[in-house]
Amino acid sequence: MTRVLAALLLLAAAGALQPAPVSAAAPVATIQIDGVISPVTVRLVEAALTRAQSEGASALVIQLDTPGGLERSMRLICQRLLNAEIPVIVYVAPTGSRAASAGVFITMAAHVAAMAPATNIGAAHPVAIGGGVDKESMKKIENDAAAFARTIAVERGRNAEWAEKAVRQSVSITEREAVKLKVVDLVADSLPDLLDKIDGRSVKTARGAVTLQTRGATVKAIEVGFRDRVLNVITDPNIAYILMMLGMLGLFFELSNPGVILPGVIGGISLILAFFALQSLPINYAGLLLILFGIVLLIAEIKVVSHGVLAIGGIVALALGSLMLFDAPEIGFRVSWWVILPTVGATAGMFLVAVAAGLRALSARSPAGGSVLVGQTGVARGALSPEGQVLVQGELWRAVAQGAPVAEGARVRVVGANGLTLTVEKTGEGGAS
Repeated sequence: MTRVLAALLLLAAAGALQPAPVSAAAPVATIQIDGVISPVTVRLVEAALTRAQSEGASALVIQLDTPGGLERSMRLICQRLLNAEIPVIVYVAPTGSRAASAGVFITMAAHVAAMAPATNIGAAHPVAIGGGVDKESMKKIENDAAAFARTIAVERGRNAEWAEKAVRQSVSITEREAVKLKVVDLVADSLPDLLDKIDGRSVKTARGAVTLQTRGATVKAIEVGFRDRVLNVITDPNIAYILMMLGMLGLFFELSNPGVILPGVIGGISLILAFFALQSLPINYAGLLLILFGIVLLIAEIKVVSHGVLAIGGIVALALGSLMLFDAPEIGFRVSWWVILPTVGATAGMFLVAVAAGLRALSARSPAGGSVLVGQTGVARGALSPEGQVLVQGELWRAVAQGAPVAEGARVRVVGANGLTLTVEKTGEGGAS
């Protein structure tokens, strides 16, 4: 009996010495944000935070690559990150990416800021949208942005002095310099490397202090919905510009040829999408007005004989307006030359082809007038008593009835012509058409 009790005690002691099973780490949610920071980006970040929290994720990793964006959208994203109830890690990646302008604020507002090798951060000087901002107003905007950068840096324990320099002097630094200056927390080669390096860090969320447990955690990517993908695409300046030009051309051809329908439908949809995109981008209204003026000049060339002066003016206005359309120094906000040249060329070409076709039609008709229609039959479009209109070979002509008046819809034969006025007589076949 004693031996049995001793054996049981040894087994119990051995069980107590064995380590307790380690519970699996909660998953980490990730979302990829690239391109211009816009209202669409705000929607994506809000949706990602909500979903990550509802699914019980231990943290949200935002993989960021941006040239900057709208100040209002940037502030809304920073507010969400500063008040997030779960840890948010902003990871400037992949290699070759950047967090410029608005991206600086977003990166510093995260609980943990990390960068991939060969990335950069900085150049956060504010840019006036739409032009027309005087020096004093620009100084106020700059001071406001600098104060916001400092307060974010202080809140997250980062380099507030550098944050202010990024706004006032547009300084930019590499990932290694950013770690050295305490602008970001670390450099990570990959997402798994990032999760290993931040494991055990304590961060302050809206719900209190949280210790990150990310080593070996399952990564769950948050897929961007179809609607948001479409909206994200059309807010690209090149796409917005093409949509605007396509919309104007579509409506012009619909108004020029009523009843065609398809150009009008395509033009209307394109313009609505373009207006949505333009409200999310830094528009220079002088550029927009130049584009509209260029279209007006090209339309006028069709109606007025200017020997090409209006057409040349329209092309120049289109080109200048396209260059000035987006008022921002960053490349990500500009329309590419590879988009401007074909678009302006195609637009001008369409109008010039229409002008040439009209001139050819006029020159072909002028020598003969209506004499070529003698002997042809047509239909009276209204009563001829004796003057009115007739439809001959698909064209409406001014006509004078010879002999008895002609009723509307009666068949007539062309018996003579005086310039562009036809002389017709009733054929005797009758019948309306």
